[in-house]
Amino acid sequence: MRKAVFHLPGLFEFAEFYRVFLPIYREHPEFFYPWCEIGSLYGAPAACLWGGGRLGGGDTPPDRVLAMLEEYRISGRLTFSNSLLRQEHLADKTCNDLCALFSRATGVDCGVIVHADLLTEYLRQTYPRLYLVSSTTKVLTDRQALLQELARPEYRYVVPDFRWNRRFDLLQALPEEQKQKVELLCNECCYFGCRDRKACYESISRMQLGESDTPHQCTAPNACQGYLFSAAMQNPGFVGVQDIIETYLPMGIRHFKIEGRNLGTALVLELLLYYTVKPEFALRVRELTYLDSMLDLF
Repeated sequence: MRKAVFHLPGLFEFAEFYRVFLPIYREHPEFFYPWCEIGSLYGAPAACLWGGGRLGGGDTPPDRVLAMLEEYRISGRLTFSNSLLRQEHLADKTCNDLCALFSRATGVDCGVIVHADLLTEYLRQTYPRLYLVSSTTKVLTDRQALLQELARPEYRYVVPDFRWNRRFDLLQALPEEQKQKVELLCNECCYFGCRDRKACYESISRMQLGESDTPHQCTAPNACQGYLFSAAMQNPGFVGVQDIIETYLPMGIRHFKIEGRNLGTALVLELLLYYTVKPEFALRVRELTYLDSMLDLF
């Protein structure tokens, strides 16, 4: 059976949540769809110069995070997608120490999600054991630019801008080896017509570098409501469970990225319940994860 491989948010941000969720995933395979598997967890600690996409977080020690990945044989991806790196930033000790640690992983391959070509080349030369993923923060909306990115041998996977998700003419026409590199961003809530997406990511990159403390001011419709999964489901780029089963897997697209590093663990759990858990077992997984009869939400 051809399986969908999910790449999940919060490697550091939600490490303690995954310490509860992953044992359920391993010990109760009957709760989960047989056609899916967890391929990786991605994220970055706070204050990583190379970080991008979202501001990192979480205070779980990196060696403890890596031990969890090794125990469950799940890849870890450092999200180092800062788009504004300069040569002097490559010497950052925190980021280099993380790369060195993850490159020593045993029993599992680890990687880096990267934007800057400068960092791509540095990682290839300095940490060749780490595989590389081309970040969606590049916002490649030009067809030829995306095809060129997929053809680059240094990237094991490429996460296109979410607005390519339903361009089946492009996806179907890809050679098989490039279909295996495509990793679709499933649950983006961003306005489909947004023209400021790259500027938004660049503002986060500046904040990571300590060059700004002002986030991008989004002017998209309904920006004030924040992330809502119900709204993401109405997005023209949304990839749902039935889409994966009926369209993408038969087409040869197997890799799917779930957004959510800047959300809370309750919503991340809902995302995992939707994409990976059989509906009849959703309550059981909630109970095993956090629910008890004395819990008051309000």
